[in-house]
Amino acid sequence: MSANAAANVSGNVSANRIHHKVNHVSLVVDKSGSMRRHEAQLVRVVDEFVKGLQEESDRLGHETRISLYAFDHEVHNLVWDMDVKHLPSLKGLYAVDNGATALIEAAVKSVDDLKNIWEGYGEHSFLQVVVTDGEENASGYSATGTMHTRMKAAEGSAALRGWMDRIRGAMADLPEHWTSAILVPNSLAKRTAQEYGFPAGNIAIWDADSSGGVEEAIGTVKTAATSFLRGREKGVRGTRSLFTMGKDLSADDVKANLDALDTAAYALVPVDRQAPIREFVTGAGHPYRTGCSYYELSKREKIQAAKQIAVAEKDPATGLMTGRVFAGPAARGLLGLPAAESTVKPGDNPSYTVFVQSTSVNRKLVPGTQLLVML
Repeated sequence: MSANAAANVSGNVSANRIHHKVNHVSLVVDKSGSMRRHEAQLVRVVDEFVKGLQEESDRLGHETRISLYAFDHEVHNLVWDMDVKHLPSLKGLYAVDNGATALIEAAVKSVDDLKNIWEGYGEHSFLQVVVTDGEENASGYSATGTMHTRMKAAEGSAALRGWMDRIRGAMADLPEHWTSAILVPNSLAKRTAQEYGFPAGNIAIWDADSSGGVEEAIGTVKTAATSFLRGREKGVRGTRSLFTMGKDLSADDVKANLDALDTAAYALVPVDRQAPIREFVTGAGHPYRTGCSYYELSKREKIQAAKQIAVAEKDPATGLMTGRVFAGPAARGLLGLPAAESTVKPGDNPSYTVFVQSTSVNRKLVPGTQLLVML
């Protein structure tokens, strides 16, 4: 074959090469002693999370690879960048120990390891999610054999400052196609996570004291990861608002997937006082039927699997609702909500407001919001 012919073949192969999206997901899970009561649940719900990644990746035609880390006072890699289609159950891999919490070291190690992945071909994105039920107290133990709480105060402060500098540097240096998020047990831990450098929109609080807390936590991660994968279809490779819902909802998505409701079929009623939902609806002159009313998603809420969703259009210039409402069976999927209970908080979208169906008669409405009533 001549050099020119070889060049032409090479050029054709290059021109026809498949360009695919590759997602690298790293789940970094606390296995310190306080997680013991959650151990069995955690294994089950992480398996469900991985299954969800498999299904969404297949639907979108993405390649998704997963790494799993577990940490107490030491950090252990359990799975490295494996295709989610081939990942076995977490059972037998994850086991709670009686150790402390090397939270910073685990987060930094996950980031440092993922940076070794070559990105020469394909369009790569990285998503790291850390789940913990406690505060940092043991980073560096594997090197020093000492935990922060057992050090002299001055020495402990210096060691902790060093680890604080490391995680802040790691978070600050992440490229735009990297997303790092964390689930923490309370508002104090959330503030600490922000000090570490995690963006506020990538921090969620989970209930580490309840039996259903792990279910809710991994459900939150699953919802966020699904939204993340779908965002990749719109060219979004990284986000600082992973745990908010509806932020990236676009007019194209809404018009292609949802139905515009007849304006005679509903009313948008401004909520001017705090009142139970049934009392408010009847007071506004509308008959109340179970499920006829949708509250505006204005704060962190737990949304059950059977709840329907609607979105109301806003004028981006004024922020006021135009009166047009869209709904349909695809609404939950469009917003990344799984077919299970999940906890979400609203994202700031200039064009749409999300409404959630209420089946309660006593839900307290939030003044300053709107209520959507189906007539």
